[in-house]
Amino acid sequence: MPYKNDMSMMFAIHDALRRELDCLTRVTACGDDDPRQVLRTAAGWEMFKSYLRAHHTAEDWMLWPPLRLSLPEGSDGWAVLDALEAEHAEIDPLLEGIDGAVLDPTSDPARLADLTDRLATAMRGHLDHEEKDGLPVIDGVSEEEWQAFAAEGAKLIGGDVARFLPWTLDGVAPETTAAVLRVLPPPVQQLYREQWEPAYATQVKATRWG
Repeated sequence: MPYKNDMSMMFAIHDALRRELDCLTRVTACGDDDPRQVLRTAAGWEMFKSYLRAHHTAEDWMLWPPLRLSLPEGSDGWAVLDALEAEHAEIDPLLEGIDGAVLDPTSDPARLADLTDRLATAMRGHLDHEEKDGLPVIDGVSEEEWQAFAAEGAKLIGGDVARFLPWTLDGVAPETTAAVLRVLPPPVQQLYREQWEPAYATQVKATRWG
């Protein structure tokens, strides 16, 4: 459906999270290497957690509050926001449970695989729900509120933007990359093309999951 606000980055982040969930479940299902060691030492798990939390925190702080002010209490839109917030609340304990299993030398790898399967199920369900029912509600924010949400997400990513942007665009179609980049300042586009993407491709991409 057409949106008033540009959803290119939203969809790109969602697809990147789905991609990394596939990587995570493969790692924890593999019997050849200790998945706890992989998640402790490879960059993929920390990147996934960091970028997911930045995305969800920006939504919690900068999208839900203005939407609740603009929607009639008890409306269908409120019900959608209630459900999305509840889904956010279910995900953090799963991240913490995986961290606990990763750091516990006595933890059964099967428990870690179960936790990651539960996370993948919860996350995929949440992302699908947000795209189907949430984005039409989210698109009700003003252009200024949408820009504030994007700015807060960038602030939470901070100095890791040089990894975050190529991570988000890893493997996407050229038209998706173009759609995401066109909303960014020209100096950022140039940094992505000339420095960030080449560095990610050679230093991070192949080794982020061990």
